[in-house]
Amino acid sequence: MYQHQTQQNQTLDLPLGKVVCVGRNYAEHAKELGNEIPDAPILFIKPATSVVSLENGFAIPQDQGSVHHEAEIAVLVCKEAKSISADTAWQYISHASVALDLTLRDVQSKLKEKSHPWEIAKGFDGACPLGKWLPISALSNKEHIAIELFKNGEQKQSGNSTQMITSIPHLIAYMSTIFTLQPGDVILTGTPAGVGPLESGDQLKAVLDKQFNFTSQVL
Repeated sequence: MYQHQTQQNQTLDLPLGKVVCVGRNYAEHAKELGNEIPDAPILFIKPATSVVSLENGFAIPQDQGSVHHEAEIAVLVCKEAKSISADTAWQYISHASVALDLTLRDVQSKLKEKSHPWEIAKGFDGACPLGKWLPISALSNKEHIAIELFKNGEQKQSGNSTQMITSIPHLIAYMSTIFTLQPGDVILTGTPAGVGPLESGDQLKAVLDKQFNFTSQVL
């Protein structure tokens, strides 16, 4: 069973809650999928049952079409946040990590054609491989966070939080006006361009802040 742990393998005294996600928070990613850039954040939730350890390797569905990687900066909520301001948002976040927002792309495309919700394509068991956590203070600059994803040694995604349409503090504040954010909740902040399919046997490396490496494999 997943538990929040630091990169030093220390278990954090926080329960695993919901995973609140944002779609199309990088303009280039919206363009690569032929989507319009939204006027306001597009939010959806992955259940706690979608979370698995990234570093331990993870399985992907084999019978539902293409499964795409979407590498994202993840942040961990440490105290209850309800209708907070962007100016205070970082006070409610204790740690950062990387996550993969796994997406059943063929399934999602069919759902979008019918104007149906995305949850089937985004919330399945194992749909959120999540790395071990780093304290926010370990980052070089929490307002300028780089994220990269390499598949089988080739860089597939590269982005920076400065490229986000809605910044991390404003995203947290906006989410808190809709969902009460609780200790142990995880926030995924959007994926940069370069998403693509995964296959069993793929070797992955995600890099956060140009210095913290997270390695994994598709089982």
